[in-house]
Amino acid sequence: MIAQDSIVALATPSGAGAIAVIRISGEDAITIGDSVFRSIKNKNLIAQKTHTLHLGHIVDNNKTLDEVLVSIFKGPNSYTGENTIEISCHGSTYIQQQIIQLLLRKGCRMADAGEFTLRAFLNGKLDLSQAEAVADLISSDNEASHQIAMQQMRGGFSNEIAKLREELLNFASLIELELDFAEEDVEFADRTQFHELLNRIEFVLKRLIDSFAVGNVIKNGIPVAIVGEPNVGKSTLLNALLNEERAIVSEIAGTTRDTIEDELVIGGIGFRFIDTAGIRETQDVVESIGIKKTFEKIEQAQVVVFLFDSSEFKVSGLKLKVELEKIKNQFPLKPLVIIGNKADKLEDSEIQNIKSEIPEILLISAKEKLGVEDLKNQLLSFVNTGSLRNNETIVTNTRHYDSLLKALDETQKVKYGLETNLSSDLMALDIKEALYHFGMITGQVTNDELLGNIFANFCIGK
Repeated sequence: MIAQDSIVALATPSGAGAIAVIRISGEDAITIGDSVFRSIKNKNLIAQKTHTLHLGHIVDNNKTLDEVLVSIFKGPNSYTGENTIEISCHGSTYIQQQIIQLLLRKGCRMADAGEFTLRAFLNGKLDLSQAEAVADLISSDNEASHQIAMQQMRGGFSNEIAKLREELLNFASLIELELDFAEEDVEFADRTQFHELLNRIEFVLKRLIDSFAVGNVIKNGIPVAIVGEPNVGKSTLLNALLNEERAIVSEIAGTTRDTIEDELVIGGIGFRFIDTAGIRETQDVVESIGIKKTFEKIEQAQVVVFLFDSSEFKVSGLKLKVELEKIKNQFPLKPLVIIGNKADKLEDSEIQNIKSEIPEILLISAKEKLGVEDLKNQLLSFVNTGSLRNNETIVTNTRHYDSLLKALDETQKVKYGLETNLSSDLMALDIKEALYHFGMITGQVTNDELLGNIFANFCIGK
């Protein structure tokens, strides 16, 4: 049921700024706006064309609240598909509150989180996956996540799903037709073509499902744990990566008593660096807690950077190898980057010796910022961005991923039924289930609980 009342909300971030935008949407939005707006040229907003701008004042009885610019968008040619106006006022929080309270008194109600986009979905302006992409676009904080959200909002993902669903629906109709003429033993659906379609659907679904591994990383960032013994330069490395003094650096072992996190975008991909307490035997209770947290952070990380003082390799090389083996054995599936810090203190012979002992090592100087770019490139190599560069559809939404898995499972059941000559009535049930999960992605199949969960995560005003 599409609500017919008019809703209002601040569409720009709360707080003071140069300009604030207040959005109204609903059947009476323009009428309500006209009741509080006084054009400098005595225009009636109701009589104006859609997609036009008008300068004037917001007036409460005889009190002028602000000079504003009003944008008019008449339904269905608006974001929500309804009559919509946007009031651009000065960014004073007092002015914002006064205008919104005035509009509430004139018949608007405060919009719920995501209600403007919900109305756009209900009015057919966006499908559900496109609507979810709006939230992803707002929260995107790097080039890759922005690119994926833009592609999905333009309908790249939903178009691919809709095409598969339409083809499967056509065959489902033919199967249903066969059931109507069951007594005459006729086949309307070409089994060879149907088998080819199922193979194509299975291939596309598997590709989309596999893309989630990359999509989830791009959307949420890659957690990277920086570990090693105390005072080897972990905090200095973090500062060098971030190009700022984020972590406390000192010569005192155990200075970092807790994990420190910050984010960096490399090649359009977000990395979340976690500087942990050093790994060593200690009697210090507080430091012991920090070391315990280190192993917890390694468990949570997708990449582990092990840092050691290369200038101490002659003395601690054997112990270092033991520590590396411990991490490799405990976390065999995690990429491990081994970094020898303070390489600026090494002689050429020492460098050759370390490389012969640990061939995969990357020698750097965090203090002098030497080799830091090589580290960034190595971290970026762990992310498969080929599909991103090729502009392929990438799945980032857990709900979509779950529906794709279920659609694949039902598609494979249909394929098995076709190959084993399963009766058409049983095969039709599996086809309906596959169509259901396709529809859940784009919103052709929805329920109030699903919509409530999705749009509750939106910001108010969008």
